[in-house]
Amino acid sequence: MELLFSSIELIARWDVMAALLIGSIGGVIVGGLPGVGAAVAIAIVLPVTFSLEPIVGLTALLGIYGSSMFGGAIPAILVNTPGTPVNALTTYDGYPMTLRGEGRRALSLAYSASFYGAIFSIVALMFLAPVLASIAPMFGSREIFLAALLGITLVIITHRGQVLAAAMLAFIGIFLQTIGIEPSAYTQRFTFGLGWLQSGINLIVVVLGLFAVSQALVLFMDKDKAIKLPNVGRPKFLDQIRDFWVYRRVASVGSAFGVICGMIPGVGEFMSQFMSYAYAQRTSKTPELFGKGNPEGIVASEAANNSVPAAAMIPLLALGIPGEELTAMMLAVFYVHNVVPGPQLFANQMDFVLALYLCLLLLNIIVVVFLFFSTSTLMKAMTIPNRFLGMMILTFSLIGVYSLRNSLTDVAIASGFGVFGFMLKRLDYPTSPIILGIVLGKLMEDKLRTAMARVTTPWEFIDRPIAFILFVMIVIAVVFQTWTVVRARNAGKKEISDA
Repeated sequence: MELLFSSIELIARWDVMAALLIGSIGGVIVGGLPGVGAAVAIAIVLPVTFSLEPIVGLTALLGIYGSSMFGGAIPAILVNTPGTPVNALTTYDGYPMTLRGEGRRALSLAYSASFYGAIFSIVALMFLAPVLASIAPMFGSREIFLAALLGITLVIITHRGQVLAAAMLAFIGIFLQTIGIEPSAYTQRFTFGLGWLQSGINLIVVVLGLFAVSQALVLFMDKDKAIKLPNVGRPKFLDQIRDFWVYRRVASVGSAFGVICGMIPGVGEFMSQFMSYAYAQRTSKTPELFGKGNPEGIVASEAANNSVPAAAMIPLLALGIPGEELTAMMLAVFYVHNVVPGPQLFANQMDFVLALYLCLLLLNIIVVVFLFFSTSTLMKAMTIPNRFLGMMILTFSLIGVYSLRNSLTDVAIASGFGVFGFMLKRLDYPTSPIILGIVLGKLMEDKLRTAMARVTTPWEFIDRPIAFILFVMIVIAVVFQTWTVVRARNAGKKEISDA
């Protein structure tokens, strides 16, 4: 009980509440703007959070992260354009319901399922917190290195059909973090005698370039879409709850998938919602209606993807390992304020961890109340011209980059990464492996140096139980991916020979 009161005391401040309110409502608005998304918003806000206390800055970022998928469901359901990439599956059944004149019901189900999934995840992880606090100290340098290696392996192999490209981009990120003065021997690496490279490539500069500047360029190139907004009205609260309660089994299973996938680095929303959607379709009494406007499809998708943010904070807080690009950006806030996420954070600052989960709980309540009264107003935001959005994003991005160190060199680097990110998006290649390569690459290098000082043989590196389990998981992941590629290649050769 004392721990709970201590956590409440941490967040019961006007600046934390203001950050939570601005972040959560801003996240909904950003999520409702097709072509923007949480990654762009967090990248723009990130430089501002460096001047704030850790709890304030992280609360603002959590607000955007946890609420953007609520807003992303609005264009996904009403105009068949997902506001964020993880709302793509919602279009399968949400838009057909809108065409049938059931847009209000589809939105109500999406809001209810999102809220249920988020609360399910937060409550589950609050109960797990004492267990995690006892397990976290068992992770030493070797275990954290192997966990980071497992994370980057999963990030690569979960990009089905783009594994080679994802691997190359992840290694580009790992290479970028090596540039500058090496921290132990103070030797220069890949600086080529250039003074501006001695301090390395700043993570935030790369983030703003790859996500914000590149998205601004994409919006500049796209034509403005003529969007016809349907009239959905305001949902009735009691009817909304009653309608959702029919699908509570699907929502609970989807939320459980989200919790499990969120805790595994590199997996996240996409895997959880596809597993949830497949389960809902397989157990449904009307599986033939999936993709044609089945309410179960909306509930399965939204419950799964909204239960991930709270779970994704576990590897970040307990081990300092981000599972995807959004939590990697949050990690930068910890580093700037010299707050080191990892086993010691759970062991010594459990009130801080619990405070973050209480913020997640509050932001979901704020978002649901806000959406209940303002959905019709939010719909009008979808009509904002793409080029205007692009100009706003580009302006705030470059201002944010310059404000980091008052450096035009940083602006030039961000612009270069913006062009590179634009090329990747046009080629339909992922950008997140680069960010995770930078973050996890630095973590792996630091932990490997520490671990090797105590290791004399390869077996000693994995002779502890957790280290051995992580090593086995890495081997299984690589073997499974190799087997999948070989089987697909053999199937292709068989089809050619049969033809």
